[in-house]
Amino acid sequence: MEEKRNSFSSSIGFVLAAAGSAVGLGNIWRFPYLAAKNGGGIFLLVYIVLAVTFGFTLLVTEVSMGRKTKQGCLTAYGRIHKKSGWIGVFASVVPFMILPYYCIIGGWVLKYFTVFATGGGVDAADDTYFSGFITSTVPPIVFDVIFLAATAFIIYKGVNKGIENISKVLMPLLLVAIIGISIFSMTLKGSDGRTGMEGFKIFVVPDISGMGIKEIFRVVLDAMGQLFYSVSVAMGIMVTYGSYFRDDDNLMKSVNRIEIFDTLVAFLAGVMIIPAVFAFLGTEGLQSAGPGLMFVALPKVFAAMGPIGNWIGAAFFLMVLFAALTSSMSILEAVVSGLMDKFKWSRTKAVAVETAAALILGVFICLGYNIFFFELKLPNGSVGQLLDIFDYISNNILMPVVAISTCIMIGWLAKPAVIIGEATKNGEKFGRKGMYIVMIKFIEPVLLSLLLLGSLGLF
Repeated sequence: MEEKRNSFSSSIGFVLAAAGSAVGLGNIWRFPYLAAKNGGGIFLLVYIVLAVTFGFTLLVTEVSMGRKTKQGCLTAYGRIHKKSGWIGVFASVVPFMILPYYCIIGGWVLKYFTVFATGGGVDAADDTYFSGFITSTVPPIVFDVIFLAATAFIIYKGVNKGIENISKVLMPLLLVAIIGISIFSMTLKGSDGRTGMEGFKIFVVPDISGMGIKEIFRVVLDAMGQLFYSVSVAMGIMVTYGSYFRDDDNLMKSVNRIEIFDTLVAFLAGVMIIPAVFAFLGTEGLQSAGPGLMFVALPKVFAAMGPIGNWIGAAFFLMVLFAALTSSMSILEAVVSGLMDKFKWSRTKAVAVETAAALILGVFICLGYNIFFFELKLPNGSVGQLLDIFDYISNNILMPVVAISTCIMIGWLAKPAVIIGEATKNGEKFGRKGMYIVMIKFIEPVLLSLLLLGSLGLF
């Protein structure tokens, strides 16, 4: 059964949904750590430059592809260039692999929200609390199921009643919460006399001491890798959301708004976390990456605040829960849309099949911390379990491959005029046109290839 393709009711609905996809766990726990690790203001500067060049190029390409073909990522690539349909398969595998473990982490966030909301923040600050929770057998699966069910229900409701409506509610609330917590974070003062403002300076003031050419190059690669998270490209999402973008709306203006929104929220994520962690835990606390920052370092910060810490912790994890939900629903929609377009399934069937697959894989990954526990050294030098393996394959290998292939397809096979024509068909001006052509044909394939080689541990 083939269903009529819906559209976002307005360009603001599209922008909020697209921004909601980008404002997820990657921005909140990955961006602050990378900024602190890579010289603060230097990383910010490089990131902003890449956002208006590298990020813009991939973003406008994927949104235009989606609107032109009116297809999800599984079939859109083949519609643009007949021999490039395989890219759509790879692009669809990315969200398929990400959804199970993303919902597991969303379940962790839900768990911590309930702990702080019920006054248990002091317990959560214990060094063994997080490891004790994820290595238990049943509780992580229960929270995973709850989070996945909420995501599936929103996507079942469809583009307008589900994605657009929830984005219009959650995104303004999320932005207000991030701004409020950011301001509060800069006013903090730790027991050792360190202040939030000192942490803010670490975040925004460039520090190139001890950096040579190799270190600067690593900053560029880290910032480029972060852009995949911040702009939600190379994972089928923006192609899918672009397919719901109305033909008579201004595509270029909407893309520019997404750029601004995403960069602002990434910056505020750093302002929200780095000053607070520095004030209470010092520079050592800033070295916590990924789950360690979110579920180990920050609960210690909230516990150090005294009685108010439970309230601040509950507000923080509720905000992160909103961010995780807006991202997880876009990940699920990328897969569902592809199944509907390729196999002519109903939305109900596509949601049911993909949710069942994500649940089975999710349970398997949860048990990777106990029953199926093992450790594997990955090519990038890290050691991981099942969740880390899924994350490494999807983010460090498949996403660069999809991005490189997209650049080659548009830059050399279908030609940039295909994207430029779609983006300007209502008379809009294509700002940065010359830059776009140079980026899509030459610069991005080279940078992305270096990023892939670095992920494979080849340099």
